[in-house]
Amino acid sequence: MTTATSYYGLDIGGTKIELVACDADMVVRHRRRIATPQHDYDGFVEAVAALVEATDAELGERSDAIGLGMPGICERASGRQLSSNVPALTGRTVGADLQARLQRPLHLGNDCQCFALSEANGGAAAAFPSMFGAILGTGAGGGYCVDGRLLAGSNGIAGEWGHWTVPATLLAQHGLAVLDCACGLRGCLERYVSGSGLAHIHRQRGGDSADASAVIAAARAGDSAAQAALDVHRDLLGHSLAGLVLALDPHVIVLGGGLSQFDGLYRGLREAVAAHLFDGVQVPPILPPAFGDAGGARGAALLARQRERTS
Repeated sequence: MTTATSYYGLDIGGTKIELVACDADMVVRHRRRIATPQHDYDGFVEAVAALVEATDAELGERSDAIGLGMPGICERASGRQLSSNVPALTGRTVGADLQARLQRPLHLGNDCQCFALSEANGGAAAAFPSMFGAILGTGAGGGYCVDGRLLAGSNGIAGEWGHWTVPATLLAQHGLAVLDCACGLRGCLERYVSGSGLAHIHRQRGGDSADASAVIAAARAGDSAAQAALDVHRDLLGHSLAGLVLALDPHVIVLGGGLSQFDGLYRGLREAVAAHLFDGVQVPPILPPAFGDAGGARGAALLARQRERTS
């Protein structure tokens, strides 16, 4: 095999693992996906290793710059992972174990932060000095970048806006209960503004939608409860994004996750954000992602490139 000229990025999801190989300009030149072993840790480690080694073989080179975008958080002191989407990873030293198995450097990051990093470099936020990438999928998470570099914070959790609390008064205004969250807190905004949150709001209004796409389809078909659910969701999302504006004042917000593909999500959203801000504060542009669902893996490759160059 030749000396590596590729940066590998792996995006670990609840249902799939995606690997992309990027050149030095971060252009994706190879992509492969496999199913995620959710409950078999040894099987997970072997599946990732096999994916990396198969890519080596297909490209005829071995990359020593690999980024890994993980769901959940990694405790910095112990290196142990907490992941509700892939239960097998919780309590495990995923980064150290994969590095030992692959016998090469591995750069670990959060999957939502990797999405933000990708959109900040050649993506929808490339022309802006700072950006927040807000994921609206099964859950809600994000990442914050300044001048194209990720700011992860002391605990590595900067951008975990999904676990900010929605005020109980705002929930009561919309007739919603304060829900428990898998993180151990209550009233976390991801329970309401995520795709699964939208479906929950619809059910509270008498609907029976199992997921966000069903709510959207029902609204398009004229279902009044579905339209009401979208209106409530817009207000709660507006409140959440207003919090980001007040805390971080990003020059642009880029939405990701399944809901980001819904054109109607953007209609009236800046006005919904402005309704929760005081006079004189400008709402930044709110944009769809440039890289779609490939952003996380590409961002993981970017993370590997940035850390390699500063090490």
